[in-house]
Amino acid sequence: MNKIDFALGKTNYIICAVSVAIIILGFILMTGPATTIEGGFEPDIFSTRRIVIAPMTCFFGFLLMIVGILYPDKKSKEEAKN
Repeated sequence: MNKIDFALGKTNYIICAVSVAIIILGFILMTGPATTIEGGFEPDIFSTRRIVIAPMTCFFGFLLMIVGILYPDKKSKEEAKN
């Protein structure tokens, strides 16, 4: 039976999956009613949730993705010692 070596370890993939979920949450926080011609002006487009919290959530998710990719795996640490 051949063992398949992946580029990243299990921990890296878990961190990346969590970061994708955080990024999706940030985009969901950005959604809301839009200003339309028929409906008129919608002041909710300037809410704190849509212009501060949601972009910060997405940014944190992207930073966590970088951490997930660069996080050292235990196996690579052991191989580096030998």
